[in-house]
Amino acid sequence: MDNISNQDRATVLINALPYIKKYSGKIVVVKYGGNAMVNQELKNSVMKDIVLLSLIGVKVVLVHGGGPEISDMLGKLGKESVFNNGLRVTDKETVEVVQMVLAGKVNKDLVNLLQVNGGVAIGLSGIDGQMIDADFKHKDLGYVGNIRKVNVQPILDQLEKGYIPVISTIACDKDGNVYNINADTAAAKIAGELEAESLITMTDISGILMDKDDPDSLVSKLTIKEAEDYIKKGIINGGMIPKTECCINAVKWGVKKVFIIDGRKKHSIIMEMLTNEGLGTMFEE
Repeated sequence: MDNISNQDRATVLINALPYIKKYSGKIVVVKYGGNAMVNQELKNSVMKDIVLLSLIGVKVVLVHGGGPEISDMLGKLGKESVFNNGLRVTDKETVEVVQMVLAGKVNKDLVNLLQVNGGVAIGLSGIDGQMIDADFKHKDLGYVGNIRKVNVQPILDQLEKGYIPVISTIACDKDGNVYNINADTAAAKIAGELEAESLITMTDISGILMDKDDPDSLVSKLTIKEAEDYIKKGIINGGMIPKTECCINAVKWGVKKVFIIDGRKKHSIIMEMLTNEGLGTMFEE
């Protein structure tokens, strides 16, 4: 940045003004995961983006998973990670590890990193304030949760006080059972209940591709109907199907703009929100 003139800096800020005006005072939910959550340089980039948005008046809510960290901890405890259709089979012992890792280490590390970068954050889980009420998704998956209801009041309370809420995706039921919740699903549901301006889902690819082997085949905009057709035709396949379905649902639940962006690129959130050269795929009605 040292080789950029003051004139260029001023021009960049002025060009960002319409976007700042559009998002200031609005709620934006960021679903954080993938390589951007593992690579330290990218992690710092994401945190700086979120702090900048917060400082210009955007009410950012950060929703995170932590699959690699859970697998790592299970491995240290000598317990094998088992998956069924992409979902972690979660017995009683595993859900205790999930709670410890997500609501403990991962959540507090992110809160700490946001604050190191100049933000003011507070860590929450789906258990706090009965935020996420869940039940069993399927008996074969164990304590993997199906979201029944989301109470966003704890999130709104922290936003009102100026905090960046950082939410780990575990949930509970009225009997005290704890559940592991898919982070994409939780972020979509939370964004819908908050009537968020945007949901930004960070992934390890550039967005929806017409040809998965051709990065230049990026689809910059998709309607819900087009996205559903792409799934039926197999254009959207594999691990992108559940992510796309979460984006479709978020739009149906009232989120105004939903994006899948490439979390492997530094400052991808800022480039998507505050410039005219969006990086990923936007979903709309």
